[in-house]
Amino acid sequence: QVQLVESGGGLVQAGGSLRLSCAASGRTFSSYAMGWFRQAPGKERDFVAAFSWSGGSTYYADSVKGRFTISRDNAKNTVYLQMNSLNSEDTAVYYCAARIGSRWTRLEDYKYWGQGTQVTVSS
Repeated sequence: QVQLVESGGGLVQAGGSLRLSCAASGRTFSSYAMGWFRQAPGKERDFVAAFSWSGGSTYYADSVKGRFTISRDNAKNTVYLQMNSLNSEDTAVYYCAARIGSRWTRLEDYKYWGQGTQVTVSS
């Protein structure tokens, strides 16, 4: 089992940047493929970005490609999401998750979830 705690959310103006962190504890961090999702008010939780099992490859939702970057520090058991050129459509609660399945973008393949961190982009 792994526990995940997100941080780094907040209020930012359109065009600004934020870096989210997800600290993992419990089972070895490298045992899971990590990803980020987000959920806007009244909408479903959507895939944002993820690592492959090896950590050598990354995958992004089309809506964030070129603006967001997922990274990790295995020594710190932490995954990051650098978000640049933010706009109002990025406003959501952002969740990190640990995947046990093979499908990068499917919620049901992620077993462990953090509590989420709110990102609000003002226009």
